[in-house]
Amino acid sequence: MRSTSNPAFRKLPVGSAGQYGPNVGFNQPLGGGPAYGGPQAPSGAADRPMTVDDVVIKTGLSLATALVTGVLSGIWAIGQAESRALGAVVGLMFAAMLVGFVLSMVIIFRRKPSGVMTLLYSAVEGVFLGAISGLFEMIYPGIVLKAIIGTAGVFAAMLVVYKTGAVKVTPRLTKWIIGATGGVIVMIFVDLLLGLFNVDLGLRSGGPLAILFSLVVIGVAAFNFLLDFDMADRMIREGMPSRWAWFAAFGLMVTLVWLYLEILRLLSYLQND
Repeated sequence: MRSTSNPAFRKLPVGSAGQYGPNVGFNQPLGGGPAYGGPQAPSGAADRPMTVDDVVIKTGLSLATALVTGVLSGIWAIGQAESRALGAVVGLMFAAMLVGFVLSMVIIFRRKPSGVMTLLYSAVEGVFLGAISGLFEMIYPGIVLKAIIGTAGVFAAMLVVYKTGAVKVTPRLTKWIIGATGGVIVMIFVDLLLGLFNVDLGLRSGGPLAILFSLVVIGVAAFNFLLDFDMADRMIREGMPSRWAWFAAFGLMVTLVWLYLEILRLLSYLQND
């Protein structure tokens, strides 16, 4: 079973051969580490095999939750910005970001799917995205709609690419995407760390290098969708219980949030030129 760069899919349990196949294999974290044995799936209607509809519905509910909280947060953020209360907006943004990170870690490491936790994560991420989008919209009117359309377009395009088999998710491609994702994350953290010492690598300055870096990050995030789709597809084929569709929805939400933020950043660079 292939690995994935999305942390949401690296803590899934290993089931018995009779229920999930010989070895579901989602439990091996990047770089090795101990395997985690999952619980036996009890029989019953509540644990019927997962289907594509389960993933679509639960992902749709997660997106709808994020959209509602995002719109409310965005409207509030614009109102605060107009009142010159930027401190409140920044405070809400960082609080939501921190809570979202904690929730994501809980979901990943608790090894149990939860609709409540997934929807709560989506709601908090919606608050974060709404706050930051409100600030961007104040500075660059119309940028949020463009970012939403861009994110939806990339998601749809990668889904078509995956479904048509135009790009096969091979072990070699998987390793490349994981390596590229790790490299991007390292570069982002290095840039942030050096920024504390007033050292600017130019990756987030808005110049040509920053635009190029954003394009690379968007490309890597887009290819992560292929791994997300492939993992959800394998979960379905292995007959994992329907409740695990919440875990697939969470994984897709993580990638969508990352992609939207990077597209928003890129559009702001382009409008500065």
